Amino acid sequence: MFRRAFWFTTGAAAGVWATTKVHRKLRRLQPDSLAAQAAEKAVETGHRLRQFAVDVRTGMADREEQLHEALGLTEATEVRELPGPRRHAVLESPYRITRTTGPTGLTGPTGNEDH
Repeated sequence: MFRRAFWFTTGAAAGVWATTKVHRKLRRLQPDSLAAQAAEKAVETGHRLRQFAVDVRTGMADREEQLHEALGLTEATEVRELPGPRRHAVLESPYRITRTTGPTGLTGPTGNEDH
């Protein structure tokens, strides 16, 4: 009798455990849950990319400092400003192109017909 009670209890516990696992898996596969998981992964990926960029910038600054010291250039902390944007007037072509009309119609600057 105790054997039957033991196996009945074991079977019931296994059934409850399996049902719980299946329900959890089904909840994870619902569309809104999948969207939330995708959003979490995207945010996590963004954090990893940001950390990678910070690491790259730090490495670049360290290497630039090493190169400045090795080449004996000015200190790396000295920042030179870039020149401001240049404002040019619209440049005219140095060549003046004129069209003349010849006996056969429009011709180019050399007097030959345009093709």
